[in-house]
Amino acid sequence: MRHTFFCIDGHTAGNPVRLVAGGAPLLKGASMSERRQDFLARFDWIRTGLCFEPRGHDMMSGGFLYPPVDPANDIGILFIETSGCLPMCGHGTIGMVTFGLEHGLIQPAVPGQLKVEVPAGTIEIAYETDGPKVTSVRIINVPAYVAARGIEVYVEGIGPLSIDVSYGGNYYAIIEPQGAYTGLDDLGAARIVDLSGRVREAVRAKFEPVHPLDPTIRGVSHVLWADKPVHEGADGRNAVFYGDKAIDRSPCGTGTSARLAHLAATGRLSVGDRFVHESYICSRFVGRVEKSVMLGDVPAIIPSIEGSAVATGFNTIWIDREDPFWAGFQVK
Repeated sequence: MRHTFFCIDGHTAGNPVRLVAGGAPLLKGASMSERRQDFLARFDWIRTGLCFEPRGHDMMSGGFLYPPVDPANDIGILFIETSGCLPMCGHGTIGMVTFGLEHGLIQPAVPGQLKVEVPAGTIEIAYETDGPKVTSVRIINVPAYVAARGIEVYVEGIGPLSIDVSYGGNYYAIIEPQGAYTGLDDLGAARIVDLSGRVREAVRAKFEPVHPLDPTIRGVSHVLWADKPVHEGADGRNAVFYGDKAIDRSPCGTGTSARLAHLAATGRLSVGDRFVHESYICSRFVGRVEKSVMLGDVPAIIPSIEGSAVATGFNTIWIDREDPFWAGFQVK
């Protein structure tokens, strides 16, 4: 059987976003978290087919728009990328909201504002337009917090590291400059990819974070290498590793959220502070510490992330079961 998916392709701050505007499966569940579990159980072949080769690549990311579970909200989003069906994706949200608004797929109840259901919870969006173009999207994200400090690991190729784990919609192993890690440009992209898988494995062997309110959100999935900024006006830079071979070309929305929580927990940011985050390619998001909250009994912050996206074209993709690579593949 041939399954057809109509997609709007583009990027947020350089990282790809594929909005699947037609062909999304009907999902069961009383929340986007439950719908995520249903998608993983029955439809993960759609994710691998659209994100892996030969229809995608190591950096491919995107998702689907769904009617909200709560009619007080505007839309629901389910995220897919090479690393899995994520609880939250910041750059993906900025891209899919931009493309959805520009092509009439999202009709906000209040112009300039959206309430969006994602598997990690409900987020709020403020966006700006110039005629038909969405020029910026600001996400008021789910609560972010530090899950662990000072996890000591030894990683072949770089030696001993002390790593903190922080949550911003996904769990991040955060590595600040120390020891043999002197900065992103001293490592280079190929070495970051080579080392990050080992870092993630070493951290997973010692610690498994579990979300205080949703046990389906667990485990370190991303690695964030922190560094000083390159250009004037920025406050920090990162390279975020995800999947098996990917470095986020954007500053990473949930990664920026996790970093904001990390900097706030270590006394380097306060409520109201602004943090301009550069990516590996030096594209930017503007982050803010909006307020302090409790996530269950855990101290947390509400972060916001602001950025913009560009649609680059339409793409109609077939997944045909007669194709020997219908479910996609990865070269490891």
